[in-house]
Amino acid sequence: MTVLLVLVGGAVGAPARFLLDRTVQSRHDSEFPWGTLAVNVIGSLILGALVGGASAHGGALMTLVGTGFCGALTTFSTFSYETLRLLEDRARLYAFANVAVTLVAGIGAAFLGFAAAHAVLA
Repeated sequence: MTVLLVLVGGAVGAPARFLLDRTVQSRHDSEFPWGTLAVNVIGSLILGALVGGASAHGGALMTLVGTGFCGALTTFSTFSYETLRLLEDRARLYAFANVAVTLVAGIGAAFLGFAAAHAVLA
């Protein structure tokens, strides 16, 4: 049952990632990877909220949404690749900004999601 939950969550998260990434990136005329940043921050927010409310909802939801959906939605490998591509293209400021903004916004979003869910469900 656990594998099925991960599979279903991933089957929704992967196309969501693709569509969201393309939609966001198409709105910016920049080599900065706005789409990847968006999916990673949104995934961090969702996972933070899920963990913040985990005591109320248990393991199946965490497996479906946390591992399956968020695991397929977010992407560390694309973030790494795009940062290296920016460095190769000598866009050092964009590369540094990508790392800094992804870390700060991702952790901030996870904290915000956690705090919001914890406050609502407490």
